Amino acid sequence: MKPKYKRIVLKISGEALAGENKFGLDETMLNMVAEQVKQVLDLGVQIAVVVGGGNFWRGRTSKSMDRATADYMGMLATCINALALQDAFETLGIPTRVQTAIEMKEVAEPYIRRKAISHLEKNIVVIFAAGTGNPFFSTDTTAALRAAEIEADVILLAKNVDAVYDDDPQTNKNAKPFERLNHKDLLDKALGVMDSTAASLCMDNHIPIHVFSLFGENNVVKAVCGEKIGTIVE
Repeated sequence: MKPKYKRIVLKISGEALAGENKFGLDETMLNMVAEQVKQVLDLGVQIAVVVGGGNFWRGRTSKSMDRATADYMGMLATCINALALQDAFETLGIPTRVQTAIEMKEVAEPYIRRKAISHLEKNIVVIFAAGTGNPFFSTDTTAALRAAEIEADVILLAKNVDAVYDDDPQTNKNAKPFERLNHKDLLDKALGVMDSTAASLCMDNHIPIHVFSLFGENNVVKAVCGEKIGTIVE
């Protein structure tokens, strides 16, 4: 198999790491992600990972909670997932570094763009945690921002659904998947794939997005090699 891309940002939702448990971490899911990342790395592709934190924290639990505080709590949740992924990767012999947007030098490196690129060029997987380090921004926006900063060829958006649909496939059985879209479609049609800030950032920097299910067999490898799965936004 020949890879289509040289450098990728793989965005993994926290919910996906919870598997069927819907909360916390599922060891089977961690190992499955690690195995796919190893296969992609063996193809000579440079990999950066952005992970969400929805398996531990999904924002404000009440309207009285301060939004910024809730967002910082979510950033800390992503750090738990990043360390779990790092451990799963290193168990398979994958050299890995976690970089956090909020400094916590005892457990991870601070995010430094040039250092991240240096790691990638040495075929070390870099996991970006703690979002952008700022409240009011999602981890989708983090993926778009980091992809632009490290000059990634694509964002691979590994989700709980297998494509972008014209309606919610969980509530509408007649919802139809899209094979291809452009960035403006995400904004105009409010398709819910990623927030508008992230979509705008990708559009402005001409970063393609490939949306697919994390649960399909070898889907990450298939996406890297340009196979027709999910939805491509470009």
